[in-house]
Amino acid sequence: MKINLVKWVNVLETVKRDKEMLNAFIKFYEKLKDVTWDKPNDVLNTFNSADIIKCKSSNRIVFKVGGNKYRLITGYYFGKRLINLYVKFVGTHKQYDKIDICEINMFSK
Repeated sequence: MKINLVKWVNVLETVKRDKEMLNAFIKFYEKLKDVTWDKPNDVLNTFNSADIIKCKSSNRIVFKVGGNKYRLITGYYFGKRLINLYVKFVGTHKQYDKIDICEINMFSK
């Protein structure tokens, strides 16, 4: 199924000042464009270092980007024809260590 990465523009805006970080996220996105998933666990076949996190309100996927230097957290919805990944957080590993995975939503506005 096709994957729609909601708030991708916000990710690019956030990482554009750090060329290494920008390149890491562009490589991640390029890999994401070519995947085929039917269910959440299929994510692990493409990104074996990703983690699927069960939260009370909505589940999340934590992607380790750039050799574990950066993190991308998404909520997700697997529909019949489209998969939506909703970006909730983008940042460094150090920033990630300071947040609540299930509560963060840095692009909610």
